[in-house]
Amino acid sequence: MAVREIATKAYLDQKSGTAGLRKKVAVFQQPHYLENFLQSVFDCAPELKGQTLVLGGDGRHHNRAAIQTAIAIAAGNGIQRVIVGQGGLLSTPAASHLIRLRKAAGGLILTASHNPAGPDGDFGIKFNIGNGGQASESLTDRIYEQSKVLSRYRIFEGSYVDIDRRGLQTIGDMEIEIVDCVDDYAALMQEMFDFDRIREWLRKGHSIRFDAMHAVTGPYAQRIFVEMLGAPLNSIVNASPLEDFGGGHPDPNLIYAKPLVDLLFGDRAPDFGAASDGDGDRNMILGRGIFISPGDSLAMLAAHLNKLPGYKDGIAGIARSMPTCRAADKVAKAMAVPMYETPTGWKFFCNLLETGRITICGEESFGTGSSHVREKDGLWAVLAWLNVLAVTGLSVKEIAEAHWKHYGRHYYARHDYDELSAATATQVMQHLAGLGTELPGQKFGDWTVTQADEFSYQDPLDGSIAANQGLRIVFGDDARIILRLSGTGTKGATLRLYLERYEQHESSLAWKTNEALAPLVNIADKIIKLGEITGRKAPSVIT
Repeated sequence: MAVREIATKAYLDQKSGTAGLRKKVAVFQQPHYLENFLQSVFDCAPELKGQTLVLGGDGRHHNRAAIQTAIAIAAGNGIQRVIVGQGGLLSTPAASHLIRLRKAAGGLILTASHNPAGPDGDFGIKFNIGNGGQASESLTDRIYEQSKVLSRYRIFEGSYVDIDRRGLQTIGDMEIEIVDCVDDYAALMQEMFDFDRIREWLRKGHSIRFDAMHAVTGPYAQRIFVEMLGAPLNSIVNASPLEDFGGGHPDPNLIYAKPLVDLLFGDRAPDFGAASDGDGDRNMILGRGIFISPGDSLAMLAAHLNKLPGYKDGIAGIARSMPTCRAADKVAKAMAVPMYETPTGWKFFCNLLETGRITICGEESFGTGSSHVREKDGLWAVLAWLNVLAVTGLSVKEIAEAHWKHYGRHYYARHDYDELSAATATQVMQHLAGLGTELPGQKFGDWTVTQADEFSYQDPLDGSIAANQGLRIVFGDDARIILRLSGTGTKGATLRLYLERYEQHESSLAWKTNEALAPLVNIADKIIKLGEITGRKAPSVIT
């Protein structure tokens, strides 16, 4: 067995989206497809040679085979050591932490996040750099350009690694270390949160339910919630990672985690409910009879973060993606700390985190995280909420109601229009973009448009500019309508319509979200003509 250089033909479709390269499993199973992409990464990241690489994934179909390929390509490109999660499993935040902890030069995370799995489902891969965060857009663009002209890849032929056996193995001159996927991450969580207080809260009779959705967080939840915190075993459901995620859609929202939602709104609801997604970086938070929207969760955690052991020094700043509701802006203003608005994609938070400008950040797509890693972290958010509940002695609903009374409430929803043709999606975007200069000053119902534009962002550290990041219609502090193309789908185009309404009078804080947003839905339909252009009578999904 030896390193060989294999001639190959370039693929022209290996452009990364919001978080890596995502395609159908069948696409990745094409001859040399994964090998080509991996070689393009190593060609564009020469700093990996002679260094350590972290490798793992969410356990979906093709994960184990892809890990063997990645190990062989790494050996062919002079990597000194590869650290692999046992069984090929590593949650995305655990991988980010491991990169940082072991001072690795980077990592490969095999995941399509919240997308469905199985032989007919999706697969994905992304490259994270030495700080544990996702590769920048400039780097992923270089990788894409290299993939289009690639003519060879280097591989250690005939290699096989037993990824189920912990310890050291070798391939040629490269060491492979198989590690427990939970150990280091669990130790980090213990440093950040008061496990004794949470344990005591549970001992007093409080109950939780966590849905791992048959994805990667099952082993993490069992170790942390059951073994370390003492929650009953039945507190965790769907805990066994399956290659097809049990046939479900591993997206922790009101639609795809409906059994959990029904439980929390039922007569025998536990005190706290949560779910995570395929690779463990997203979260959904529920209390007895209440759903906490991601934007509210970010704001509420930010308001309470200094009560937790890992954040005693307070908050340096807060960031949110542009489509995320502006609830956290109110908290930042009250705390007199900076507030940053970035494009969608966790990579845009990384420079802010690296330079200490922010402590906590979040996205509307059920992602929340902090400065402990450079990825969003679903279990971190769940533990943060449990610690806040234990410290305050309040219920989830009491925390939310007190927050809204103090800061006001941002009613919020996202309407997804999935599997549109690219031409139709472009037509909708172009129609709204063409109205931009006409809208400011126009009055719709009780609201007047104060701003209409296409969002762009200049990174405050490196000066890089991200343009074309979504179209905004702003009605001052009262409301917003946002439209953008999603970068995470694998079939057709997805348009996301975001609706946000702010109310601060006590009489308006307990409305039903759909009723509060109904006037805004009508205004959006009148301006954007989404239904008329697409022919759709309703969104595919509302979250």
